[in-house]
Amino acid sequence: QVHFLESGGNLVQPGGSLRLSCRAARMITSTFNPTTMGWYRQAPEKPRELVASITGGRITSYADSVKDRFTISRDNSRKSVYLQLNTVKPEDTAVYYCNTVPSSENWGQGTQVIVSS
Repeated sequence: QVHFLESGGNLVQPGGSLRLSCRAARMITSTFNPTTMGWYRQAPEKPRELVASITGGRITSYADSVKDRFTISRDNSRKSVYLQLNTVKPEDTAVYYCNTVPSSENWGQGTQVIVSS
């Protein structure tokens, strides 16, 4: 059973930056390395959406709403995935989760990002 541990969320002002981290705590390395990983987010009263993904070969993909502002990366030696948020906007306020792509049923608790002045 995979368990994802997200961290790094915080209150940040519009235009600011933040770095989120996720560790696939129970995923074995041989499975993690080739697996496409993604960052999802869920804003209040909205469905969860995929905002960024990275393949085992480090090919990245982004939702239009975050393109050119967010950067996803991974460190296979740490079974970790990161999301760098730059030039954040109030509409980026959400709980951010990581998971495989397509997602598994094992969601972590997420990490809260609040963009507000």
